[in-house]
Amino acid sequence: MELIRGLHNLAPRHRGSVVSIGNFDGLHRGHQALIARLRSLAAEHRVPLTVVTFEPMPREYFQRDNPPPRIADLRGKLRDLAAFGVERVLLLPFGPRLAAMSADAFVQQVLVDGLGARAVIVGDDFRFGAKRVGDLALLKAIGSTAGFTADGLGTVTLDGERSSSTALRTALGLPDLDAVARLLARRYRITGRVRHGLKLGRELGMATANLHLGRPPALAHGVYAVKAYWADAPDGLPGVASLGVRPTLGLTTCLLETHVFDVKPNLYGQEIAIEFHQFLRPQLKFDGLDALAAQMQADGLDARTHFTAELMPSS
Repeated sequence: MELIRGLHNLAPRHRGSVVSIGNFDGLHRGHQALIARLRSLAAEHRVPLTVVTFEPMPREYFQRDNPPPRIADLRGKLRDLAAFGVERVLLLPFGPRLAAMSADAFVQQVLVDGLGARAVIVGDDFRFGAKRVGDLALLKAIGSTAGFTADGLGTVTLDGERSSSTALRTALGLPDLDAVARLLARRYRITGRVRHGLKLGRELGMATANLHLGRPPALAHGVYAVKAYWADAPDGLPGVASLGVRPTLGLTTCLLETHVFDVKPNLYGQEIAIEFHQFLRPQLKFDGLDALAAQMQADGLDARTHFTAELMPSS
């Protein structure tokens, strides 16, 4: 997949595409249905499937004091888009200039002049441009004279509930991992590069692979039964993970610490994906390291019990 950072990096060869525009946070079933429709149109027009997205997301820009938690970081979003067949991503920096751009100017500069769009598909509630005045009706009106078609994708529902980033964020915050898996059509993962930490887990008898997350994800802090995937473990290995800020140590940086059972891989510097299978308990503050160590061992046993039960055939 080709990543194009900013309008100034568009070249004549990028003209001619089918396009969707949005945040694509989490790539839930609604996003997946939209991309599937785009794939069909791309094959019909024989042009690349292109997604236009933003960094930061518009709501993060406008709600800087209280931004919504992200379902996936930028790297995870790009990885997901590539996995679902997106061929190009135009990543636009969202700041004062883009926030003030009129809807008409956005269509002309991005879709017409920049991408030479043949077809545009968006969610039927999509809004864009300064003061969010642009909508599907405007896309259709401009497209009729500019040479592209525009259409909206109706709401995708699961058991009567709308499949959306808001619903997914809510399920992650509870956390309801079964609902998350239904909305994503897969289990939730956090991916990153393993960094050095305090080495405290090793001292307490449970060495961990640490992902420094910077901004906390939408998933509730706590302890989880997980599977870890990396280059030498493509099928995943079970383990136990703690997501949070480590209150016992008085720290505030969000960290995902994963102990993989029964192996001692050297994962420093490697990219690892942590897949969440079961919520075990919320994050707690303990009186000292001895109490923390005892609870870590108990958490490990709970996670092993979960995976043993997961392997048992249902009656």
